[in-house]
Amino acid sequence: MATNKTYKSFWEFYPYYLTEHSRPATRTLHFIGTALVIFCFVGAFALSNGWLFFILPFCGYGFAWVGHFFLEKNKPATFQYPLYSLGSDFVMFWHILTGQINKRVDEAHNSLGIINKWK
Repeated sequence: MATNKTYKSFWEFYPYYLTEHSRPATRTLHFIGTALVIFCFVGAFALSNGWLFFILPFCGYGFAWVGHFFLEKNKPATFQYPLYSLGSDFVMFWHILTGQINKRVDEAHNSLGIINKWK
């Protein structure tokens, strides 16, 4: 689903973001990528290894883009909303970690009037 809508706040954008991550496999790939980003970021400081900062984008975007291009078959929202998308990755990571993601995805689809064909 492409959007021409202009989002004025993060919390207005987040439901749209969730609808672009309808497939559980896509969310899993994002979760793995975000976890790797967190581990590399912490590891860069803990190990005093600046090279770990270099691989951060590959960890985060690599897993996420596989999900978008091959599973969801949509364009990552990061191209149009880079900061909102980055923040949404971490909020979605938290929602997955705390078991809230299915409810949040359902709410997002309902609020935007979109049927989740992957449910």
